[in-house]
Amino acid sequence: MPFELFVSYRYLKAKRKQSFISIITVISMAGVALGVMAMIVVLAVMSGFENDLKNKILGLNSHLLVLSWDNAITQYRTISNQVESVPGVLGATPFIMTQVMLSSGNNVTGAVLRGLDPKSASKVISIDRILKKGQWSALAAPTGESVNPEPPGIILGQELARGLGVSISDTLSVISPLGELTPLGRIPKMRVFKVVGIFESGMFEYDSTIAFISLNQAQLFLGLGDKVTGLEVKTRDMYQAGEIGKAIQARLGFPFWTKDWMRMNKNLFSALKLEKFVMFIILILIILVAAFNIVASLIMVVMEKTKDIAILKSMGATAPAIMKIFILEGVIIGVVGTALGLIGGIGLCEMLDKYQFIKLPSDVYYISSLPVQMKAWDIMMIVISALAICLIATLYPAWQASRLDPAEALRYE
Repeated sequence: MPFELFVSYRYLKAKRKQSFISIITVISMAGVALGVMAMIVVLAVMSGFENDLKNKILGLNSHLLVLSWDNAITQYRTISNQVESVPGVLGATPFIMTQVMLSSGNNVTGAVLRGLDPKSASKVISIDRILKKGQWSALAAPTGESVNPEPPGIILGQELARGLGVSISDTLSVISPLGELTPLGRIPKMRVFKVVGIFESGMFEYDSTIAFISLNQAQLFLGLGDKVTGLEVKTRDMYQAGEIGKAIQARLGFPFWTKDWMRMNKNLFSALKLEKFVMFIILILIILVAAFNIVASLIMVVMEKTKDIAILKSMGATAPAIMKIFILEGVIIGVVGTALGLIGGIGLCEMLDKYQFIKLPSDVYYISSLPVQMKAWDIMMIVISALAICLIATLYPAWQASRLDPAEALRYE
């Protein structure tokens, strides 16, 4: 064991005349441990919240959209095959999107109507995971000849169905404000649909505004012929969606353009990242308080060990060696506190993830318990920051100890 480390360890281990100094040392360790533990738990919860939000957004949205400046895509089957041949693309599905009015009894509300192909859509978006009642296959248009065929199917968000007062097997009217041209002028177009399913994405904004019908029925209702609004694309790596979108745009050329999920939700995730950074800075203050305790503790140790320092210098210890002794003493406090905080933080996160003993009111928040996701990078930054602060806190007391004059210290001994 090096000489400086041995002396530092003995100073921490030995019983001091002034027990108050030992108490400050313990408080310093506890402060570092508490700060590290708090930072690990808070950042893990915020990372879990961000990841959960991403999953809910991508439950109803694809990684990438392929659109046209003409606001409509013809020969979408051929274009879909071209998109799927781009490296990194796992699948593509056509969609139609428009705004409509939904009417049921005395209840009327606006909604976003999305037409999709249930067969190919399930390969691109997580529609099976969010459906609570009914089946996506029920969206298919009724087959067979009948004098009074059943209305085509529609699947509503849970909050939207609740607002309209409808459930499975109920009917409602879908009104398109675009309408159709008649000799009397343009009038709204209306058609009756039957509720065949209810989904719950966990996002109130989606559950209260979105309704699904089949792609064929959307084309018939809106009079689009064989056109669609665009293509939804799933990529192998969702974080590379922007780069893959550029490759798709280069292959298809004008008038096609792409929009990835990160650009569509840029403001939301930028706010989350900023909030996470601000919380990191705020929690650093806890460790800074502990660092001030380390400074106070080392200054009082230097005052208590003045005679010892003078003797060490008289025996040949250099100023850098004395400085190193007290730096190592502060570093040991920081390492022990950081290790305790690391164990406590990871353990608490594991318990939160496994037992979910902190419950949230589901009628207020879209989640019922705290989501937890520990990231190695976050933990590494916390440990490095804590150790760096503790190291910096030791420099001034250690420098003061190294400047001590042995003759002046031993004059009255």
